Amino acid sequence: MIDTTVAVIGLGSMGYGIASSARKAGLQVHGFDVNEAQVTRFQSEGGAPGTLAEVAPTLSAAVIVVLNATQTETVLFGDDGIVPKMPAGSVVIGCATVPPAFARDMAKRCAGHGVHYLDAPISGGSVKAASGALSVMASGTPDAFLSAAPILDATAEKVFRLGDTAGAGSAMKAVNQLLAGVHIAAMAEAMTFGISQGVSAEDFMEVIPECAGTSWMLENRGPHIVDGDYTPHSSVNIWPKDLGIVLDIAKETSFDAPITTAALKQFAAAADAGLGGQDDAAVAKVYAAQAGLDLPKGG
Repeated sequence: MIDTTVAVIGLGSMGYGIASSARKAGLQVHGFDVNEAQVTRFQSEGGAPGTLAEVAPTLSAAVIVVLNATQTETVLFGDDGIVPKMPAGSVVIGCATVPPAFARDMAKRCAGHGVHYLDAPISGGSVKAASGALSVMASGTPDAFLSAAPILDATAEKVFRLGDTAGAGSAMKAVNQLLAGVHIAAMAEAMTFGISQGVSAEDFMEVIPECAGTSWMLENRGPHIVDGDYTPHSSVNIWPKDLGIVLDIAKETSFDAPITTAALKQFAAAADAGLGGQDDAAVAKVYAAQAGLDLPKGG
């Protein structure tokens, strides 16, 4: 077994895949989540036991795969924060989508305890997380990359090294999320527009992926609508947060982002309609409701 002890904090669809990939690579992995059922499940599959307080002093790395900046800060520096307990030379790998300034602050505060911080937002979805094939948009000191190498090797297909200072990774993730959120909303708008003109969802997905109007998000999320299956691989609730981060950053630099604003409005409407926990393709239901259209019901 590789001599690396890891905590993955946040066992949602992405975090669980990361924890599983790291464990399969031979790392000793402790998984933690507010949902105790996820912790029990992970331990039943070979995850290491112990409480976070107990294992923090033994960690080589802590991978933080929580929802947002607030949760990240709580895990690292809250009342039971792990960073003061972690060994000098260990590394925090921050995977949540957060503002670049927040990532820089976390790096500075971690350094005050002799702990490295790698700003490492992730992309690829739950399937790639489970297969160890994520893309990581990373920035941090060379020592942070070195300390994080066993985790990155186990969980990522591509690691983009974007600089020696935290913040650059989060800036790139904001760019990615702008495009991803807009593409999902655009897919939903295009598919429901097609339905309004007599184009079935099935025909849409047969034709458009072969045409110039396609996108990765269209090809990935469109089948969810065709199947009427909104089991969350990535939920609606993610997008008001992530697109909100994009717009907050844009506001700080007086950058106008009207297309992002329009996409955010649709995801917010979906969340307000009670669809927040569904797959983000469910934003199509907002368009369908506005137009009085029926979407495929699934099996």
